[in-house]
Amino acid sequence: MKLQQLRYLTEIVRRNLNVSAAAARLFTSQPGVSKQIRLLEQELGVELFERRGKQFVGLTAAGRAVLAQAEEILARADNIRRVTQDFAAPQQGAFGIATTHTQAGFVLPPVLSTFHRRYPQVRLNLLQGTPLQLADMAEQEDVDLLVTTDQASLYPRLVLLPVASWRYAVFCPVGHPLTQRAPLTLSAIAEYPLVTYSFAFDGHSALENCFSDAGLNPRLALTAVDTSVLKRYVREGLGVGLMAAAAFDAATDTDLVALEAGTLLPHGRVHVALAPGRFLRGYVYDFIALLAPHLTRDVVDEARALRDPQAIAALIATTAPAAMI
Repeated sequence: MKLQQLRYLTEIVRRNLNVSAAAARLFTSQPGVSKQIRLLEQELGVELFERRGKQFVGLTAAGRAVLAQAEEILARADNIRRVTQDFAAPQQGAFGIATTHTQAGFVLPPVLSTFHRRYPQVRLNLLQGTPLQLADMAEQEDVDLLVTTDQASLYPRLVLLPVASWRYAVFCPVGHPLTQRAPLTLSAIAEYPLVTYSFAFDGHSALENCFSDAGLNPRLALTAVDTSVLKRYVREGLGVGLMAAAAFDAATDTDLVALEAGTLLPHGRVHVALAPGRFLRGYVYDFIALLAPHLTRDVVDEARALRDPQAIAALIATTAPAAMI
């Protein structure tokens, strides 16, 4: 039995039993993956997958049991590599961060700039996606942590540490009629088509509930995952933008206004999400502390040991309040 065979097994399951997708993710061929699975089954003396012809359609009972052990073995092997790398070359390595487009473009740049000056020999790999896509990325070996917003239910296997609050602002062109409405109201906002995040009106979001609770049904002009794209379409006149206030750049957004929404629109929370059993390199702890000074190494380790969200919230409350982004 080889570790690579166990990787093939876990990746096939991660890719919804799509062997071709698993092979592409592992940079190998589909026939090679299929052959190694057959060899593993022959060695173990059981079938791991239920089949319909040559297609995998599910895991057998034995396959489910083996998968659980394989995930644990691979996690331990990965930790051994991380531990030895931290001793052999603490200032070198790779650091994978999966995050949303807004965090990548508007919150993380100064943090990563400082980090890079401290660790110039650490190669940064920044992956971007929606919160749902980040949940899938969290399983990748080359992703050390997530920096994500809200929707904690998407990450049941991860430890979520609150970093800061974030709030919506209403983006519109300079001179837009909304800039003359004081005080700003939900009904005034709903008079105009909205340009906002893809996940903001997904049937159960806090933002959608905010309007529906007020008896309003605003028209969506455009949704996207990238805040820079959203701002472009606000400039083009498709509608007013509901975006993270942190995305407003006074130096470059001179043709836009970001109207404070106050308590009209829901506030959210930025989290660092970590796999509970994964060994963290020293520079990962340093990055977390740069992003959120209240998340010291001791606090991070204690929170990962606690696992329970309420216990973690109580712990964080004793260290420092999360700053508003």
